[in-house]
Amino acid sequence: MIRICKYLSKFEWFQLFVGLLFIVAGVFLELKLPDYMADITRLVETPGSKMHDIWVAGGKMLAVSLGAVLCTVAVGFIAARVSASFTQRLRSLEFRRVESFGLEELNKFSTASLITRSTNDVTQIQMFITMGLIMLVKSPIMAVWAVCKIAGKGADWTLATGVAVVIVMSAVALIMSLVMPKFRSMQALTDNINRVARENLTGLRVVRAYNAEDYQQGKFDKANRDLTETQLFTNRAMSIMMPLMNTVMNGLMLAVYWIGAYLISDAGLMDKLTLFSNMVVFSSYAVQVIMSFLMMSMVFVLWPRADVSAKRILEVLDTKPRVTDGERMEGAKNADGTPMRGSVEFRDVSFSYPDSREPMLEHVSFTAQQGQTVAFIGSTGSGKTTLVNLVPRFYDATDGQVLIDGVDVRDYNLQALRDKIGYVPQQSVMFKGTVASNIAFGDKSQGGKTVAGERVGDVGLIDMSTPQGRAHERELRQADAEGNTIGRLTDAQMEDVRKASAVAKADEFVTRMEGTYEAPIAQGGSNVSGGQKQRLSIARAVWRHPEILVFDDSFSALDFRTDHDVREALAREAGDATKLIVAQRIGTIMDADRIIVLDQGRVVGQGTHKELLRDCEVYQQIAESQLSEAELAS
Repeated sequence: MIRICKYLSKFEWFQLFVGLLFIVAGVFLELKLPDYMADITRLVETPGSKMHDIWVAGGKMLAVSLGAVLCTVAVGFIAARVSASFTQRLRSLEFRRVESFGLEELNKFSTASLITRSTNDVTQIQMFITMGLIMLVKSPIMAVWAVCKIAGKGADWTLATGVAVVIVMSAVALIMSLVMPKFRSMQALTDNINRVARENLTGLRVVRAYNAEDYQQGKFDKANRDLTETQLFTNRAMSIMMPLMNTVMNGLMLAVYWIGAYLISDAGLMDKLTLFSNMVVFSSYAVQVIMSFLMMSMVFVLWPRADVSAKRILEVLDTKPRVTDGERMEGAKNADGTPMRGSVEFRDVSFSYPDSREPMLEHVSFTAQQGQTVAFIGSTGSGKTTLVNLVPRFYDATDGQVLIDGVDVRDYNLQALRDKIGYVPQQSVMFKGTVASNIAFGDKSQGGKTVAGERVGDVGLIDMSTPQGRAHERELRQADAEGNTIGRLTDAQMEDVRKASAVAKADEFVTRMEGTYEAPIAQGGSNVSGGQKQRLSIARAVWRHPEILVFDDSFSALDFRTDHDVREALAREAGDATKLIVAQRIGTIMDADRIIVLDQGRVVGQGTHKELLRDCEVYQQIAESQLSEAELAS
């Protein structure tokens, strides 16, 4: 918890300091109440006292009580304000950090865990700041101050209070030793239940196809039962604390009055009034001492989970991505001084996944010039996808160099590098929005509006309690009310969307959708087919007019005619772009300028389709399994 406080802003520290002043003022006022009570008791018991004096003392007591209430309200308001702005920043920082992760870092955290860390864990921090921080600061101040107030008012009463405090502290220590390990495991169990639920929802079709509902229900019930049993154990253990505190508090009050009755019975008349007044004051202060320790015990309810949550959040924030920004914004230049565009070169590249014993790629070398189409083929697990993932730096090569436009990709600024590339992954990803917003996903500035994720990220690093933060928040809400989740495209941009859609042959089905390019796309693209998602993904890459197009098995869901039409359109409309194509079907790549055959991470053949049919045994085997004798002979 202490380490995570470094993310508090200066303004939040100032607010906490003001809150501390209010806490001290509130404690002072609360501890003044027994003094006025003693004065009223003395006036009532003293013969000849005037009613006016009692009313004055009572009025002062009422005013002090009202002041204590106002201080408590102010502290609660400040704590809620700080906790809200602080946790809002933590969520944004976590999101930005995860956005900067490469695939290697993402593999360290499960998706379910990252979701829990940015939601449930942040909520635990917020609860602790809102409630626990006040009690953590207030209880020791009140306890020490109250003890100082009652010091010297009676050794017997002090001894009784000391015994009560020892009982309370022993009980708290015992209960905490039992529940602390459970609190630490609770967040991991929350991760687990999120993982099982997400896995079931994502794979719902497979679950139903294999009649595995009962099996999945059993998995969820186990995860649910583990979390429930842990929560029940901690709640049952903590439920002992409140009745125990009440018992100790009531026992202390009885002890104070019993000791007071014994002392008063043996005292003279004037001493009896003094002892009775001291007994009333002492009983009030003793209750304050016990209440302070009660508040401390409540802190121990919130602290363990908040501490575990803080460590889990810091694990994300402290994870540094291995793929870091370089400084180059442009590639090298040709001999005639013109900038190089679209060239890709692998120089003796080898790559191993983290913690892997065997390399995935070994000594891969090839060059793709601007406008060329270079294809990669090989058996499953031969390293095709891994190879093309090195181009946009999803991973960095273990050995050797990957060069774009004559410059090592590690020297590029990541944004500048990826602006050169249009990437179509194996699994087509659609985002909730419209057809147009999905195709124009790579645009970062449309009519002064920025992409949704970046707007949220920028605002997230601003303290929302400041005037600047509130202005940003109003602007964001207005944009959301206008439906600007990705911004409105200009007419020229919409024309580019239509052209890109035509190249990918997506216009064939988009024009039949209600609303055409403004037709809604559900989350994950669940309202379009696999082939339609692939075509929209290809259109998204083409829309950017990149120097390099990377297709990672991106034609597998297309029928042969559409596959052929898309490749022809790409050759015609994106002829100056370098195209890197990973494919399983020879029909998709047989017209490529160069085909690279991979086998167990090594290049076993390079050349055209005809050259490989003649010289490469692995390619021959793939071709014989897919092509007819007539096609092989042609």
